[in-house]
This record gives sequence, structure tokens and C-alpha cells, in this order.
Amino acid sequence: MAHIVAILRSLLFYPVFYGFSALLVVASVLAIPFGRNRLRDVVATWGALHYWCVTNILGIAVVQEGVIPDEPVLILVKHESYFEAIDIPRLFAFPAVFAKKELFAIPGWGFSAKFYGLIPVARDGGAKSLRTMISTARERIEAKRPLVLFPEGTRVAHGASPPLQSGFAGIYKLLKLPVVPVAVNSGPLYNRIIKQPGTITYRVGEMIPAGLKRDEVEARAHAALNALN
Repeated sequence: MAHIVAILRSLLFYPVFYGFSALLVVASVLAIPFGRNRLRDVVATWGALHYWCVTNILGIAVVQEGVIPDEPVLILVKHESYFEAIDIPRLFAFPAVFAKKELFAIPGWGFSAKFYGLIPVARDGGAKSLRTMISTARERIEAKRPLVLFPEGTRVAHGASPPLQSGFAGIYKLLKLPVVPVAVNSGPLYNRIIKQPGTITYRVGEMIPAGLKRDEVEARAHAALNALN
């Protein structure tokens, strides 16, 4: 019976969330002439829509253990499913997320993402692309926006703990910011066609100071990101 209920919940979730998401993509493009704050409102609405659908349709509770410091930091987030990627605008006020450059080529969404202020990551772009990325990130820091990075580079299965992408160490060194790692265990419930009810937990790790050697910062961040494995 529980499996049938989960199927019915998922069958309702997909058309409701993605149907309204399509409308919000259009709304995001229409909001651009009215300024970034209007676009910010649309993106916040998208995050709130997703959270409502997750909690009310899928029956998934979301809890957060710990608090993100209210100061300039580089926030690292474990990436097990699309859940945390979509939830970022709800978790943080006007976040500047490091996102794969290829995503900016998506019609409508890519144009809005660029105007919103996401930070393009060109993995094979060389030194010039790195300089551009760091310059953009510093602009977001000056605007007092939280920086969010998925340091594993892609979604990983729950329980897997791959090494962090090499780009994290470069970003950490050049931006000279403390790091706040955030573990999340969304995979077992959300990273599946038939999503399951239960509880998704965010666990905020201890802040890692700026200026550490690469091996130390990577080891501390890796351990904290996998705290819920």
C-alpha cells in the first residue's frame, strides 16, 4: 500500500512542479526588464514551489542541523540529487551558485541564470576562464551574496564519497574565504523516479578557515560533506 501511495504522490508531483516551473521560466525572462530584484522574486517563488511540492505532495520533511554564518563564506554542498540544487534559492538569500557553463546555453533558463548572477564554470577553459570566474565571484562577494559550490562536480550516489574536484582548491585559494560544508542525504528519497516519503537532512559542518594548505582543507571539507553517509 505504501508503494502505491508513493507512486500516486510522484505522479502528482511531476506535472504540478514541472508544469509550474515552465511557467516560471517564462516569468523569469519577462521579469528581466524590470531588474534583478524582480527576477530574484521569481527564482525565490520557484524554490518555494518546489519546497511546497516536496513537503505536501511527496511527504518529505526537510530539516537543517546547524546555521550558516552570516558573513562572507564559500558554502560547499553535497550533491546527491536535483533536490538540493533546486532548494538553494530557498536556503539562501540571493545565492550566487557556481554552475556548469553548459547550463547557460539552455533556452530561456540560461539567459535568466546569467542575469540572476550565477557564476559560469568552464572546466576546460584554462587560465583565462579561471580569472573570469574568480572576478565574477568577487563581484558577488562585494554585493554580499553567498557563494555556493557543489565541489564534487556532479551528482553522486548516497554513500559514495569521491574526491573533491580540483577546481575547489583553486577557488578556495584565490577567494581567500572561509568554507562552510553542508552535508545532505537527499539521494535515497529523491534521486529516483518514484520518490519516497521520509526526512531529508542538511547538516552544517564546522567552518573551515581561509588560508589552509590544500591537503588539509580538502580533507576537512570532504569529511564534513560526507557526514551523513
